[in-house]
Amino acid sequence: MEDKIRPLIEEIRPMLQADGGDIELVSVDEETGVVSVRLQGACKGCPGAQMTLKMGVERHLKEKVPEVTEVVAVD
Repeated sequence: MEDKIRPLIEEIRPMLQADGGDIELVSVDEETGVVSVRLQGACKGCPGAQMTLKMGVERHLKEKVPEVTEVVAVD
């Protein structure tokens, strides 16, 4: 599953980088479908980061990889 998710994260990165942020794939739990990412730069601590994470990143990953159940940010 990680092989499917990694290129999708790379598709998303330029959009976040354009706003001074970034995203890094930390881990994929294949049993639960939970994807852990680390938000960096301007995204780290941004009030809109949770919205970006859920409505942007999570939605995109769920559309492309149905096994994904949730995307969470870790430090």
